[in-house]
Amino acid sequence: MSKYSALFEDEDDVFLGSPVSKLMDIIFNANNDVVRFDLENFIRRRATLEMLLEEQLGEDYGDKVDMFIVENRDIVETKMKSLSIELMGEIVSKSE
Repeated sequence: MSKYSALFEDEDDVFLGSPVSKLMDIIFNANNDVVRFDLENFIRRRATLEMLLEEQLGEDYGDKVDMFIVENRDIVETKMKSLSIELMGEIVSKSE
């Protein structure tokens, strides 16, 4: 269990919505230049990870990723929340 697990137990009490929905609120309300920079960095990292997956797993890596998501839904959801919180932190800290 991660040190942030308490954040995910009852997300409505902590965030008044899910971390992903709060990230969307921040993206639409934060400094546009900061959001653009952080989203561009996020997309760059995603592109790099996809290229590494294709290199390691072949061109059908997408099917393997989809299967992993289905088989590991809970840990994928937890990672999504964690990444959303991390990106929110990056945007908010640069917007102050």
